[in-house]
Amino acid sequence: MVKPLVKPEFYTYADYYAWPDSIRGELIGGEFYNMTPAPSSTHQNVAGILYGQLLFFFRDTRYRAYMAPFDVRLQEPGQEEGAERDVVQPDVAVCERSKLDERGCRGAPEWIIEVLSPSTRKKDLTLKRELYERHRVPLYWLVSPSERNFTALCLGPDGQYVSSGAVSAKGRLPVLEHPGLQIDWDWVFSD
Repeated sequence: MVKPLVKPEFYTYADYYAWPDSIRGELIGGEFYNMTPAPSSTHQNVAGILYGQLLFFFRDTRYRAYMAPFDVRLQEPGQEEGAERDVVQPDVAVCERSKLDERGCRGAPEWIIEVLSPSTRKKDLTLKRELYERHRVPLYWLVSPSERNFTALCLGPDGQYVSSGAVSAKGRLPVLEHPGLQIDWDWVFSD
């Protein structure tokens, strides 16, 4: 007799890793979030140009820049490897080299950038914001192609994100958290 397939109370990274490559998604709190359909060409252009600028800037530092699909496994204290319930694929992630392995980044990246789209906007603004804050991701950017702006959330001393609001993304703007880095927003939003 064949056993019926039963969804567990929550999924873990071990479950996630065993799935076929054709299944693309994220785990937040052990709940699966599908990542299809593929992002729009505008979304990909914005993420790709941001990634390219960061890849070049961080090339000879202790950090590396990555672009989705790239697994970020966020562990709770004392949680065994494979038991993670939070596995995300940010549009762009900057990670310390010491946290990298062949499967992606293990632990909180230094910086995460999510490019907002109609299908992911709510999740990026709520679930992921709460998740990244809880796991102490120092810098979280939300980039809006439709509004041509971005919001930078910086982790404050109390462990809460602080933001000065949306910034118009024009020209070259410095990234204060990484001296010497400037983002060329005119290139990011070039058509």
